[in-house]
Amino acid sequence: HLAHHGGYGSPKSPDFGHSATKSPDSAHSEEVFDPNDMRNMGGLRKRMPVTFWLYLIGALALVGIFPLAGFWSKDEILADAQLHYPLVYILLTIAAFFTAFYMGRQIWMVFFGKPRHAATEQAEESPKVITVPLMILAFLAVFGGVLNLPGVHSLTLWLEHTIAGVEAGEFNFLVAGLSTALALVAIYLSWLLYGRKTLTAGQKDPLKRMLGPIFTGMERKWFVDEIYWAAFVDRYVDLARFLADVIDGRFWHDWFHDKVLAGTYNWLSRIALDKVIDTRGIDAFFNGLGELTKRASASLRRLQNGFVRSYALAVLFGVVVILGYLLMK
Repeated sequence: HLAHHGGYGSPKSPDFGHSATKSPDSAHSEEVFDPNDMRNMGGLRKRMPVTFWLYLIGALALVGIFPLAGFWSKDEILADAQLHYPLVYILLTIAAFFTAFYMGRQIWMVFFGKPRHAATEQAEESPKVITVPLMILAFLAVFGGVLNLPGVHSLTLWLEHTIAGVEAGEFNFLVAGLSTALALVAIYLSWLLYGRKTLTAGQKDPLKRMLGPIFTGMERKWFVDEIYWAAFVDRYVDLARFLADVIDGRFWHDWFHDKVLAGTYNWLSRIALDKVIDTRGIDAFFNGLGELTKRASASLRRLQNGFVRSYALAVLFGVVVILGYLLMK
C-alpha cells in the first residue's frame, strides 16, 4: 500500500530504500570478502555474530523481503516497469530472482558450515568503528519502509511540500507477490544446494556439477578477460616488445647510435680532430716553440766556449756598449 497510500513519498522510496538496504549489504560484502575466494570461508557466523546478523538484514532487504525497506523500493520499480516496459519488467524480475539466489548462496557459504581455510578459523569480529555505522544502516533497512505504511504516512507528510506535483500509482499486489515468491523460492533453492549440506574444504561447487560448462563460462565471465588479453593486451605487449627490441634496440641503439652517431664522432675525432687540429695545429704550434727554443739555445751555447779571452772580449763589448749609450744620452 506504500505506492497507493504513500502520496508524495512513494516515488522517492526506491532511492531511500536503495540507500538503506544496499549499504549494509555492500559494506559487509567488502568486510567479509576474502581475497582467496569466499568458497574458502565458512563458519563465520560463530566467529563474527554481529557481522552475520547485520549482513543477513542487508541481504534480505536487498532481496526485497517484506517488510524491509528493499521490498517497497524494489516492487515500485518492478510495478512501474510492468506498467510501461513489459520486457524490462521480465528482465528485472529474472535479475531479482538470481539476486536472491546469489545472496542466499553467499550467506550459506560464508557464514554456515565449518571453516574451509586456516585464515577463517582465526577470523575476529569487526571493530565498533565498522559495526556501529552498519547497525544504523541495518536499522533503516528494517524500519525504513515502515515510515510510509498505510496509516503512518510519515514520509509522505514530510515530502508533500517538496514534490506536491507527483501523484503515486496503485500498489500492484500481483507484482509484489510474484517477486516476493520468486525471492523465497530462490533462497530455498540456494539452501537446497548450499545450506542443507554445507561445503567442505576442497569440495566442488554444486552448481558446477549441475551446469558444467555453463558454470565454467559464467565463472570465467564468458572468457571476456581472455579474449580481451588476446585481442588487445597481448597485441599491445607484442607492439611494445617490437618497439623496444627492434626500433629502440636494434635500430636506434645498435645501428643509429652505435654506428651513425658514434661512427661519425669517431671519424671526426680521428680525421678532423686528430690529424688536422691536434697534429697540424696544436702539436705543430708547440713543436715549433720547442724548435725555436732549441735553436736559440744552440746559438747561445756557442758563447759559452770556456775560453777566458772570449769572456774578456764579451765584457769589453758590453762596456763599449754602455759607454756609447751614456755618451749618446
